Amino acid sequence: MMGCMAIEETSAQTHEESGTGTPSTGGGTGSTTRAWQTRLLVLGIVLAALNLRPAITSLGALLEEVRDGLGMSGSVAGLLTSVPPLCFAVFGVTAPRLARRFGPGAVVCAGMAAITAGLLLRPYVGGTAGFLAASALALMGIAVGNVLMPVIVKRHFPDRVGPMTGLYSMALALGTSLAAAVTVPLVDALGGCWQPGLAVWAVLAAAAVPPWLTQLRVRGAGPRGTRTDDRGTGDHGVDDRAAGEHGTDNRSAGPDGRRTARPGAAEPARRLRVTRSRTAWALALFFGLQATAAYITMGWMAQIYRDAGVAAGTAGLLLAVTMVMGVPLAFVIPRLAARLPRQGPIVLALGTCGLAGYAGLYLAPAGGAWVWAVLLGVSNCAFPLALTMVGMRARTGAGVAQLSAFAQSTGYLISIPGPLLVGVLYQHTGGWGVPIALMAALMVPQMAAGVLAGRDRTVEDEAGEDATR
Repeated sequence: MMGCMAIEETSAQTHEESGTGTPSTGGGTGSTTRAWQTRLLVLGIVLAALNLRPAITSLGALLEEVRDGLGMSGSVAGLLTSVPPLCFAVFGVTAPRLARRFGPGAVVCAGMAAITAGLLLRPYVGGTAGFLAASALALMGIAVGNVLMPVIVKRHFPDRVGPMTGLYSMALALGTSLAAAVTVPLVDALGGCWQPGLAVWAVLAAAAVPPWLTQLRVRGAGPRGTRTDDRGTGDHGVDDRAAGEHGTDNRSAGPDGRRTARPGAAEPARRLRVTRSRTAWALALFFGLQATAAYITMGWMAQIYRDAGVAAGTAGLLLAVTMVMGVPLAFVIPRLAARLPRQGPIVLALGTCGLAGYAGLYLAPAGGAWVWAVLLGVSNCAFPLALTMVGMRARTGAGVAQLSAFAQSTGYLISIPGPLLVGVLYQHTGGWGVPIALMAALMVPQMAAGVLAGRDRTVEDEAGEDATR
């Protein structure tokens, strides 16, 4: 709570200094209005983050029941576990364009509604094709949330990127672990039928819609001469095109001498040639490989434990332990990463935990199950680290939007074959030895890419810019 209060105070002060606060007849009323808007925005971010993974981990906990109910083979189940990164890649790349046209708040609001509808429909549409289609609808909403959360944080909390990234990463990890832990008990409480056990998560998604609707209501409440509808690419919706035409330099020197965008300042309406940046490619590869590990874990880890003789409920709890490790660490790691010029040491530490967890899972999956769950949970915290680096490897809100879309879309494309390949290897080898060896092998290039992505530089320094006008 103290952290949220500090964030709210900082954000309100930033809006007031930049002239983007809500106009009012009195200073006290305007300050109160801004404070409430900030609280609602923080609430919306937290609720949205809570809904970015339950669609996946709730299915992972019940994968065996869903396979039996829909008549899936191991290969088809592997395809099902590859659908999330595929949807994230396909739909995530459209998020910046949608945000420019409708505003990030509107797109996130629509995304939460899509998650609600998809989760409510998929258990009851009948057949594998219908299940996949409804899952894709929910994952479409998750995809735009994945891309736009760093953008919204950079725009509204430019001097609190680390703490705010930690806050929503912590909420994301909490939602992930909650779905893994309670889905099986929910199914038992609901009479042993897996359909309502999956559909119940639509309630959590529905709860995330109202705060974003409130944000839409205050879109136009900015001072004259500014846009607060978030359609521009600059922070706080300032007209970037006009600033670019006048050649205004809206960057200020930071403590390290690097010029960064001032909160609320306009940014030139230029498009980065992100593909020319080695840092962008390294970040995309790091993001893709950590996503591969995460979706293999979410889709298959409970099944690995169950095949080793662990009871279904305990296997779900083990998966929840792996996911819940991200709750405290997702808040600590971004704060630590934001204070370091290079994030390579954190990447190596997380990767080492992953290698140790896979080794234990290979040698004694049931004997040391809780230890391996903790180690793999620590390793999976590469995700909030990757999100933090997205915010640090670009100087401006527009740069973050483009880098986020590129790194996440490319990364999720890279991650698509992993869960599918694990399913195929499991079916054809009849065990988990080869799939686990594959998981461990992929950790090595993940560590190398993370070290490169963690270097102290920005994509604007490496990539040329194209004027969009």
